[in-house]
Amino acid sequence: MSNRVVCREASHAGSWYSASGSQLNAQLEGWLSQAQSTIRPARAIIAPRRVFILGPSHHVPLSRCALSPADIYRTPLYDLRIDQKVYADLWKTGLFERISMQIDEDEHSIEMHLPYTAKAMESHKDEFSIVPVLVGALSESKEQEYGKLLSKYLADPTNLFIISSDFCHWGQRFRYTYYDESQGEIYRSIENLDKMGMSIIEQLDPMSFTNYLKKYRNTICGRHPIGVLLNAVAELRKAGLEMNFSFLNYAQSSQCRNWQDSSVSYAAGALIVH
Repeated sequence: MSNRVVCREASHAGSWYSASGSQLNAQLEGWLSQAQSTIRPARAIIAPRRVFILGPSHHVPLSRCALSPADIYRTPLYDLRIDQKVYADLWKTGLFERISMQIDEDEHSIEMHLPYTAKAMESHKDEFSIVPVLVGALSESKEQEYGKLLSKYLADPTNLFIISSDFCHWGQRFRYTYYDESQGEIYRSIENLDKMGMSIIEQLDPMSFTNYLKKYRNTICGRHPIGVLLNAVAELRKAGLEMNFSFLNYAQSSQCRNWQDSSVSYAAGALIVH
């Protein structure tokens, strides 16, 4: 049996973000210093021991969720260790497939959260692990199944969940040009559409979110990871756990005013357990 440590390289460093550790560190410090918290000051903070990162699959068709073949995810800041005990427990359920390293390194949805995770956890860098999960194009019943499975991890206060998603991808190059003229400019229509979905997510109702997606077909790339999270929350609320979700920020890559334009929307929010 081989003891060789398998590493996933930071394959998008140098193109999607800086490959220089010092430059990336400075950028992250700058961005994080500008972040405004809308949550009241905490009396105590429990640093997570495990960070689950659920990201959508952009390049390969998956009907289930998948696990990485790696032991380590490299970042320009420092290496992040995958929690192999949790991976073994997930694997035993028979619900997960294993992707190849090529597929893992081609995918960006999880990797884009690694530098932020590494920076936020740098004072605990030897004390935590990550659990990357690539989420396929799940059916409603599969979202419920994975939500139920992951709910016990979400209930554990030593775990943190990160859900990777953009919001509307609008324009002919995305084959999505929904437009509600009553909103005025196209970018206003996009914002209204996104905020309708964001409001439904804040209600923490998986069925309403599914119905919203069926009605408007909004091109939210992380709709299935979001669906898994909403179903995990629904499971815990049935057990009496109180939670609420609030969006903290919203932005668009550009303001679309005509049919030749295109944009991608971004939203950030936080789930709070009471």
